[in-house]
Amino acid sequence: MNWLLVGPLIAGLLTAPTTPADTWTVEAPAGGPVATVHLDAQGSPSVAVSRGGATVLNPSPLGVTTEQADLTTGLSLTGRSSRAVVEKYSTTAGKRLHRLSVMKETRFRFTRGDSELDLVVRAARDGVAYRYELPGAGAVLGEASAFAVPAGSTAWLARHRADYENPFIQYADVPPAEYQMPTLFGVGQNYLLLAESALNGAYTGPRLVRDQDTYRIALWDARVPYDHGLATPWRVMVTGDLATVTESTLVDDLAPGSRVADTSWIKPGKVLWSWLADGRSAQQSLKRQKEFVDYASQHRWPYVLVDAGWYDDPDTGERAWTDRTPEFTWMPELVEYGKARGVGIMAWLRFSDFDTHDKRVQRFGLLRQWGVQGVKLDFIDSEAQERLQWYDETLRDLADNHLMVNFHGSSVPKGINRTWPHVMTMEGVHGAEKSSNLTTSHLAALPYTRNQIGSMDYTPMAFQRAGRPTSDAHELALSVVFESGLANLAGSLEAYRARPEAERFLDQVPTVWDETRLLSGRPADHTVMARRSGDRWFIGAGVSGAARTLQVPVGFLPGRWLVEVTRDGAGGLVREAHVVRGSTLAVEVGAEGGFAAIACRWRPGLTTCAR
Repeated sequence: MNWLLVGPLIAGLLTAPTTPADTWTVEAPAGGPVATVHLDAQGSPSVAVSRGGATVLNPSPLGVTTEQADLTTGLSLTGRSSRAVVEKYSTTAGKRLHRLSVMKETRFRFTRGDSELDLVVRAARDGVAYRYELPGAGAVLGEASAFAVPAGSTAWLARHRADYENPFIQYADVPPAEYQMPTLFGVGQNYLLLAESALNGAYTGPRLVRDQDTYRIALWDARVPYDHGLATPWRVMVTGDLATVTESTLVDDLAPGSRVADTSWIKPGKVLWSWLADGRSAQQSLKRQKEFVDYASQHRWPYVLVDAGWYDDPDTGERAWTDRTPEFTWMPELVEYGKARGVGIMAWLRFSDFDTHDKRVQRFGLLRQWGVQGVKLDFIDSEAQERLQWYDETLRDLADNHLMVNFHGSSVPKGINRTWPHVMTMEGVHGAEKSSNLTTSHLAALPYTRNQIGSMDYTPMAFQRAGRPTSDAHELALSVVFESGLANLAGSLEAYRARPEAERFLDQVPTVWDETRLLSGRPADHTVMARRSGDRWFIGAGVSGAARTLQVPVGFLPGRWLVEVTRDGAGGLVREAHVVRGSTLAVEVGAEGGFAAIACRWRPGLTTCAR
């Protein structure tokens, strides 16, 4: 860490401006947002957020109600302290592997009679967050927390459901309903993303209730008990221009540090996934799964995922997992077959078959004994406190058995990969399995909403599906536009082989990144995303709607670079090479189209970035 650079930031963080006695500000480093905390005459607290003098969030209510006291009103400030929070950490997946987080934190101690409530507010260059802390034991009955988004803001929202699998829709006038977090708003020249961080079994999950001019936090459980004190999840407001919001790692920055000391066994990568290609029949066929292993080995893809049905009776479809082993399985043979060819095996599992500690110890241990390298746990479908406690316990058991995990029918990432680095991805998305009602406008909202907060198992590359809304080049670009530590790619072997340019690109593209940049975008309209791996940049672009010319900024590439562009052509995917130096690169894309590209430093005689 370069303390010559960080030191002045800390000094600036600890300098507080003069404010009225009942109003206090928490300022981020230069250029960042300002949080203004206010206590009104009735003793009710609120928070507002501004950036560059412009309002991003109007004064919004704060506080909690417990079984002991109503801590939303009648409060008095009895203490206030500030500190700098500077953390350097690494992750196993995400927008970039190495992070530096610098935040200003102010703790406000409020009391009402004998009851205490600490409000902890943090401000960073890319946003503001707050949480509540309560001493002792008790139970939370609800929060006053709400977000007063300025009128006239454009919104990109998804209706709430237990598995977070509704599409994102753009609204000018948002109807009353329950919505999921994250949500995105365009507020004047700024954007505002509402999210959550550090949710675990100590609390319960949220949803946003559109109520007149505010979005109110409603809790999954009506009563949330706690012992030995409580720190609630962070309520997060990422704000800035669209690039700042999209590239932000604030949700991860606020989460607890890693609980896994040795991460050497955690290896992200591409996964060949047969479910959308062949359905259940392929999951119950050792012969077919070996064909997928052979393809993965040929193309140096590190994993194959065997999905639902592999441990069911192939004739009756009934579950066949006993206390010792599935009665029907060839999984150990497939694992050995894959190991001989350099391909690891991932296995789909039902949540309900792993709902107790004893089941997990026995069955995860068996999978590890076989040599399975990761699991896909499905049908979790809840953010109740009891289910969040299951996540906490299951993540420990998975780590003990060196099993990576992909959660499906699940919550969404809320800093989970920082705390549990073997969480490679989560579903929580209206994904490719929903091809009958997918739209490119939804796809063009995902980088700024669901995928902004962490790895997303959208499962792209299902070229064989007639109902998908994307062109071939747009679909290929999703391997860069969407981030997922384990990228479950959903094409059939026949569809890949019919698209050699897609194969060529997919064989090159990684799933972990050293750097991420949004080059151009507008939610629900288009995305041009650049991600760096080592000394190469990968660029993915997709549009919603009419054909157009995308002017791709390439000024961030110093000197001359070779850019290989794969786009839609008259007879299928075509590849073009461009030598660029600064400025922009113009790329023609068709309706619902896009492109995928690799950029590397040019030298005389260089004709390809492939390795």
